[in-house]
Amino acid sequence: MNSAYIPVIQNGEKENAMTTDTTYKPEPRTRTKVINNAGGQPVYGLGFIGAAIYYISTAGSFWMGVLGFLKAIVWPAFLVYEALKYLAM
Repeated sequence: MNSAYIPVIQNGEKENAMTTDTTYKPEPRTRTKVINNAGGQPVYGLGFIGAAIYYISTAGSFWMGVLGFLKAIVWPAFLVYEALKYLAM
């Protein structure tokens, strides 16, 4: 005997094989309050500008200036590394 799915006919229409509950109602959307406490971004921005000016002004060639710009992007990593090295951690 073959046990295939047999759709049920209700009110003259076939039942959808994918969904059985036709009364689904999504929950109402609620607003999420976003609190942005980004106080360090101006400090990083000013530090980036200062580091870029310093590294580019002390560069001896174009490629050293490019390297200085890349160093200016990651200056907080240098700062933390030197601070931990000074504290011998």
